[in-house]
Amino acid sequence: MNDVLEAISPATSLSGPATCVSKVELRVSCKALLDRDTLNKSDPCVILMVQNNGQWTELDRTEVIKSNLHPVFAKVFSWDYYFEEVQKLRFEVYDIHGTHSIGTRDDDFLGGMECTLGQIVAQKRMVKPLLLKYGKYAGKSTITVHAEEISGNNGYVELSFCAKKLDDKDIFSKSDPFLEIYRINDDLSEQLVHRTEVIKNNLNPVWEPFKVSLISLCSCDEERKLKCLVWDYDSRGKHDFIGEFYATFREMQKIGGGNKVSWDCVNPKYKLKKRNYKNSGVVILSDLKLHRVYSFLDYIMGGCQIHFTVAIDFTASNGDPRNSCSLHYINPYQPNEYLKALIAVGEICQDYDSDKRFSALGFGARIPPNYEVSHDFAINFNPEDDECEEIQGVVEAYQNCLPKIQLYGPTNVSPIINRIAKLAAGDGNIKDASRYHILLILTDGVVTDMADTREAIVRGSYQPLSIIIVGVGNADFTDMQILDGDDGVLRSPKGEPVLRDIVQFVPFRDFKTASPAALAKCVLAEVPKQVVEYYSHKAISPMCPISESLTPILTPIATTPTD
Repeated sequence: MNDVLEAISPATSLSGPATCVSKVELRVSCKALLDRDTLNKSDPCVILMVQNNGQWTELDRTEVIKSNLHPVFAKVFSWDYYFEEVQKLRFEVYDIHGTHSIGTRDDDFLGGMECTLGQIVAQKRMVKPLLLKYGKYAGKSTITVHAEEISGNNGYVELSFCAKKLDDKDIFSKSDPFLEIYRINDDLSEQLVHRTEVIKNNLNPVWEPFKVSLISLCSCDEERKLKCLVWDYDSRGKHDFIGEFYATFREMQKIGGGNKVSWDCVNPKYKLKKRNYKNSGVVILSDLKLHRVYSFLDYIMGGCQIHFTVAIDFTASNGDPRNSCSLHYINPYQPNEYLKALIAVGEICQDYDSDKRFSALGFGARIPPNYEVSHDFAINFNPEDDECEEIQGVVEAYQNCLPKIQLYGPTNVSPIINRIAKLAAGDGNIKDASRYHILLILTDGVVTDMADTREAIVRGSYQPLSIIIVGVGNADFTDMQILDGDDGVLRSPKGEPVLRDIVQFVPFRDFKTASPAALAKCVLAEVPKQVVEYYSHKAISPMCPISESLTPILTPIATTPTD
């Protein structure tokens, strides 16, 4: 009985360790699963696997849903999310025999799917086909994963429901009621938000209070319909329908001052057949507690796109690219330091840009056709469109660019910073959190135009922009630490301080023996904080804003994800 009751248990706790960047809830459902059983339908369960050091290990699993090829699981996977890491996940679906026993036979395996947590977060709702061994499709089976942020720094509502005089569906005892709440999406699909515990033998149940994020409950739309169903629990999975009602978050907020909000629980069939039918009981919202703050994932899951730009140093100090000692030497067997840094950071950022197109710029070289020195040129030599398709496209543009240019100097980066800051500013009237820019500068030495660079960074700190500088090679980068601002506030030559710290500088040599993931983690760790600081200063909410009527109740406090 216990394994089945897990299907009716409350969602996992919203509280998380204070040291994590954010905590994400993943909800899972499947459609058209393979039927492995002879007499009944499959009894599916989903196992969530995580990859650590190349090895897959089980993190958690859902409840078993009896005899169902289209299961909607109540179990919520809770996982720490780090923007600066590639977090690989694998979902495996099994037909369970007995108490949570996972069979080793091929005919127990209903299919699997691999992805990254970043991909799920960026899409919010990911639908993928299930694959059997050797990449074979599991018929028309699909798995859907919904992501919701549920960290203690995110907005959530705590709800307490009870019911009175529910219909009795049992012959020898009273009903065993539980409540389900579904969010009705724009496409009229229904997403399970919460399933309460079962209250045994009781027509006047009082369910445990539960917490749910505002995004999960109503997609930040207080007029969005919520479909609420009351069932009489059956251990075989064939629950008896008691009744339903529709609610909105706006209606729920009418609670207060000792007043409760209630709805008639109606069985549509009884309403049609019985002339004097009123309801099958009353469901009551007895308490509502509302909290709201904004975090990095609020903006990302609200639709904020991360636009990634790379700027590459083509000054003569890098050495002749045809020489194996050059930092730009193209080794057919392993990437040079420029490529290693580009790929490590770019592979993280690309999960958060829907069109997967990235600007690739160069500075410090003489370029065709006149071979004049340029400190801001497209490495694909298309000034009208400097973007490349995915990170691989940037790599190819870089490799194709080297034979066509002459490495020169000096190391001036302020022109590119000014260009990206201007692009980030748009028309100067940005009022939504639709786009944030990350500029990755790869250079082999201390910048020559330090004063202009400091001025450009101060100006850029007022725009939706973060700058990552990776020092390539063995030069003395001591002076570059000034730009980082970790040892004090960066100021322009005239003494004006940056509005916020937007620069992270790292020498690549510190990560020569480490994995690419370690470099990416280091240079991107501050980005979530920088995103929140910018939109907080501008008083810009995520793009799925809570309506203005909630403002007196909600407190939009911009918190750093590492608080």
